[in-house]
Amino acid sequence: MAALARPRDGRMIGGVCAALARRFGTSATTMRVIFVASCLLPGPQILLYLALWMLLPSEKAAKPAW
Repeated sequence: MAALARPRDGRMIGGVCAALARRFGTSATTMRVIFVASCLLPGPQILLYLALWMLLPSEKAAKPAW
């Protein structure tokens, strides 16, 4: 499993779904569909997304090898 960090590429809004998809080994599109479907159910899904957006670190930029 990959570390939980928002990727620099493949983001749509905040990169939360892309980070979760990498962590659990699924595609970002699948994770986004699951999130949108879960928003149809009652609960704090949007608040959870916003909290993860603020709390998850961004991936660090690749450093030059020299």
